Amino acid sequence: MHICRLLVSITGQGAAFRPLAVATDPPTEAALAADPVGEVAVYAADRLLTQCVTTGRPILVPRLTAETFKRLGRTPDSHLLEGAGAHSYLAVPLSAHGCVLGVLSLLRVSDPRPFNEEDRGFATELADRAAISIDNGRWYRHERDTALALQRSLLPHKAPDRPGLEIATRYRPADDISEIGGDWYDVLPLANGGTALVIGDVMGSGVAAAAAMGQLRTATRTLSRLGLPPADILSGLDHLAEDLENPFATCMYLTWHPADGICEFANAGHLPPLVVHPHGSTELIAPPPGPPLGIGDTTFTTHRLTLPAGSRLLLYTDGLVETRTDPIDERLELLRRLLTGPPQQLEATCDHLLDQMRHLGSPDDVAFILADLKHDRSRTGHQDAAG
Repeated sequence: MHICRLLVSITGQGAAFRPLAVATDPPTEAALAADPVGEVAVYAADRLLTQCVTTGRPILVPRLTAETFKRLGRTPDSHLLEGAGAHSYLAVPLSAHGCVLGVLSLLRVSDPRPFNEEDRGFATELADRAAISIDNGRWYRHERDTALALQRSLLPHKAPDRPGLEIATRYRPADDISEIGGDWYDVLPLANGGTALVIGDVMGSGVAAAAAMGQLRTATRTLSRLGLPPADILSGLDHLAEDLENPFATCMYLTWHPADGICEFANAGHLPPLVVHPHGSTELIAPPPGPPLGIGDTTFTTHRLTLPAGSRLLLYTDGLVETRTDPIDERLELLRRLLTGPPQQLEATCDHLLDQMRHLGSPDDVAFILADLKHDRSRTGHQDAAG
């Protein structure tokens, strides 16, 4: 019988373990004595498991006696193991980078041979490899949680109400814990009564990408207060990106002016925005994009178009449309088809897009902004100060 336990804590009175796995070959009633997987079990200081993790050394008992049986379990009651025929015991610590993470314990029941030194060497090597895997898993989980917490703290919690706009947003982290990265979006008030919609994606993953995303987002908010054209905003971000640890990013900066229905945008290597026209047809607005941010010495172009009231606009990151197997053109066509037709309620449409476009095992983050455009000709000039 094999039991892998993760160490939870050690005190002067003993040690607490959380069993990760129990395996027997062949099946044996000795398994009934194992602690339930996932539940914390506390072992006194004189138990063999506790001594294994406190000393960091294997414990080999070739032949179990009445005395050693009492030191195997949490309580002196050892009738289940004795009755099942357990006769030899081996425990080896799960150690990685000088730290004891848990213990692998083995009991021989059906095999009449006792554990020996050769078994101890083999079990130690096996435990060392398992400990490295467990430690890597814990490190990746910590990295993911840190990056995700940082990213979520930097994203707006709720899209603000803006004149001439009804907005819904979504962000979903990658399913792969190593791919939490730098997707971001923002909705920014402009001094002339307009609104800037921003979507971006820092290349790379982890805490560094999330931190770079935070710096670019902060710079975007600062530059937007200056009333610059979208191309100049991206030029400013391009200069900043050159000095970041993760220097390359894509970004779409788009402004909407409800007083005249004018939409202006500049694109730094990002996927094209999608417009749903009032009659239900869809169109990818795809003039040639500029290069990604961070290249340096780049000229961006501001594009302008007039959109009628009742139009719907989607800005999104590549996590919504890219997969490991499907051509990007097919995925963009699917996105177009999903949005073609009479518009549905914004929040329901966001949920539908995620359900249809993002599948289990998605390798990337996804963020998007879905906005209904409305004209507001009562607002002109500089009535709305930037916040």
